[in-house]
Amino acid sequence: METEYLLSMNDISKEYFGNKVLKNVNLQVKTGEIHALMGENGAGKSTLMNVLFGMPVIHNTGGFEGQVQLDGKEISIADPHDAMNYGIGMVHQEFMLIPDFTVTENIKVGRETGRPSLVPVLDKVFGRDLDHMLWDEMAADSRRSLDSIGMMNIEEYAKVAGMPIGYQQFVEIAREIDKTGIKLLVFDEPTAVLTESEADRLLEIMRLISSRGIAIIFITHRLDEVMQVADSMTILRDGEFVARKEVAETNLVEIAQLMIGRQVDKLVDDSEHDPRELSDDKIALELVNYCVNMPGEKVINMNVKIREGEIFGFGGLAGQGKIGIHNGIQGLYETRGDVLIHGEKLDLSKRGEALRKDIAFVSEDRRGVGLLLGESIERNIVFSAMQVKNEFLKRGLLDRKASLKHTREMIELLDIRTTGPQQTAGSLSGGNQQKVCLARALTLKPNILIVAEPTRGIDIGAKKLVLEYLTKINREQGTTIIVISSELVELRSICDRIAIVAKGTIAAILDPEAPDADYGLAMSGLKREDVGA
Repeated sequence: METEYLLSMNDISKEYFGNKVLKNVNLQVKTGEIHALMGENGAGKSTLMNVLFGMPVIHNTGGFEGQVQLDGKEISIADPHDAMNYGIGMVHQEFMLIPDFTVTENIKVGRETGRPSLVPVLDKVFGRDLDHMLWDEMAADSRRSLDSIGMMNIEEYAKVAGMPIGYQQFVEIAREIDKTGIKLLVFDEPTAVLTESEADRLLEIMRLISSRGIAIIFITHRLDEVMQVADSMTILRDGEFVARKEVAETNLVEIAQLMIGRQVDKLVDDSEHDPRELSDDKIALELVNYCVNMPGEKVINMNVKIREGEIFGFGGLAGQGKIGIHNGIQGLYETRGDVLIHGEKLDLSKRGEALRKDIAFVSEDRRGVGLLLGESIERNIVFSAMQVKNEFLKRGLLDRKASLKHTREMIELLDIRTTGPQQTAGSLSGGNQQKVCLARALTLKPNILIVAEPTRGIDIGAKKLVLEYLTKINREQGTTIIVISSELVELRSICDRIAIVAKGTIAAILDPEAPDADYGLAMSGLKREDVGA
């Protein structure tokens, strides 16, 4: 059957425990084209690729609806090995290499070339385990794969450990190219960890691969790279197909608009609160040439002033640095530059110094650093206030009457679904754990409250409650609130200003009502003036 497309994924839907994460999504890729798959975090890109590769997370949760076709024929991919047999490979963002193996061993792992042993009976007992490995032949294959992508300066006998990140990426590509019958390669955020020159080289390699008739799905958030190398694109938003575009027929502003554009129904009605006057002369928190060495979330020379009484948001894609901001202020990672609190420099070398300066935190990692999982809700809520402010204590011991009274008030205020104050935090649902984290931070009565991913894992009704309460304490108590979130709708619902973080620094500070295209461009590290719009 003749078809225009090598790969067609038609009306793909996927549900996880009642939550529909893909809704009739379509993806079509032609032979030899570079096709960009685009969308915000949570748009559905990873789930769609999990469907394509037959990942266990799909099949172990009820499978999916829809149809996958290759060369016009419907196929069923049971597992990643099946995908490989169909000629579908992936170059991962997080390298799947074995550091102590050589380049050849990594390229050939699982597909070694060997000669049977000279003792037939041993072959029957041990299968291919006693094969004599043909290393010279495998090295020659690896050399051909490396040469085919222009990597003549990578030695096939060198160990991967210690190689520059870019070289490791190229070894991954060579491994996929070495596979017999490869038809389609998926590149998952391949330039995210590369230097500018390495990224440029990778884009050249992608063009070279596609010129040989191998199709490429290019998953990226960097719009400039899409315009530079892709032939066409599919844009997803909130698990739904938005558009398929030829790159030559669109522009950066339109792409940014399509990625972000949605009806922003504010989660919080702020009409009952009087408007505030925020002064540029009264600064609650200032970052000056601020750097945080947090792996995967590095902050690089960030400068920003957050006004007293403001609700200020930090948004952007995962891995761009927004999570590093508060982890550095807490003293959890090495920092450089200055953090000023009401004009006074914060000593980041002292763990807990931020708490002593009336800054409270709600971490995105509630199970890792946010909660005492084996302790009661009561102990979790009052713990920081006991440690930092000596509250809920009587003669050095826990004042149970005051502690229980406050805990019950917070349970009612935040609608924490629990059997009672003594239930362990670890036995709560994720959403209720998040509320306990928020209750502990609020118990400190902070002057500045920094909340990271405040509504992650919470249903829409509980989201509204948490955001309304943040707005309430901001308006009624004058608390300066800094919200770090991957959800733009959340930020645009409650923030006065929103800083979009890209490549470790601030790409733009935007008004909540700014055009969707401005947000999309900023998330890719661009501005309208950069694209002549």
